[in-house]
Amino acid sequence: MNKEFKDVRIMDNFYQSSSFFPMPLTLIGTLNEDGSGTSYGAYSLVFPYYIAGKEFYAMLLECRNTSNTAKGLLRHGKCTINFMPYSKKNFEQHVLMGFPGDTPEEKMKNLTSFHPIDSKSQELNPNEKFPKILFEAIQVMECTWVRELDGAENDKVEEEYNGPYHNFNGITSKFGAHFILKVDHILLKDEYYNALVNGVNRKNFAPLPTNWGYRDSKFFWCSDYVKPDAIGIPDREVDLSSVRYAADRLQTDVKFTDDALKMLVKVPRPFLKLVLQGCVNWANENNCKLITEREMQIINDKRSKEKGKSK
Repeated sequence: MNKEFKDVRIMDNFYQSSSFFPMPLTLIGTLNEDGSGTSYGAYSLVFPYYIAGKEFYAMLLECRNTSNTAKGLLRHGKCTINFMPYSKKNFEQHVLMGFPGDTPEEKMKNLTSFHPIDSKSQELNPNEKFPKILFEAIQVMECTWVRELDGAENDKVEEEYNGPYHNFNGITSKFGAHFILKVDHILLKDEYYNALVNGVNRKNFAPLPTNWGYRDSKFFWCSDYVKPDAIGIPDREVDLSSVRYAADRLQTDVKFTDDALKMLVKVPRPFLKLVLQGCVNWANENNCKLITEREMQIINDKRSKEKGKSK
């Protein structure tokens, strides 16, 4: 090993005790025990989990299994992930909300910088109870815990957990829990929604901070947003013969003309089979046995419309 590197001892909470790991800074809202109010906790161990190829999209949250957030999810199965803008005052609010041991009522007394409002889920389901979102958030994900994964549907709030434990969902250790959270809604403030729909540039990215965790048993560390740089994707077209080879290997009686396949030469090789199969699926739905340039244009138009609706 190069002498420039030192082998670090890997300890509990290795992401902050044994390394420097960039993380988001969020406040997660869950319902209190009787569902009458929302309690917020500060979290950074929250990441994308299912990003494609499933019937839903999901986030993964890691937390203490005795935290107010874990209890709220075990009881009610709903949460809001609020991505907040950075300021030293806002960061101080996160630190207050992240202090373990406070009751939901005590935490709400400390929530002085942010203002809870009704969520999209609440608007659509007025007769049900959902945790509130924070008005000052830049971005919010409204989520539902997928409790049936890993056999976690019977997990409930306990004073302590002595096992057996699950592998990746629900109560996963004596002190820890993982929650796979189905993303029900993603909400963005107008200017960042417009950036996402119309195209981002260096000036209109959502200004989200980077959290560096709790270190040296003294401080929480966070850095402000810095404008990102952009580098263009290399223009590497797949040659027509490679596209033809991939198309011919599909187990289908649907055929493609060369003109149709030429429209796919810019598709990155790892995604080529997936795109071709999508074309075949469309052909089967429309009783089409030969995909020409015309059919390919129809498929592309359909994809563009669906992408527009999803935004």
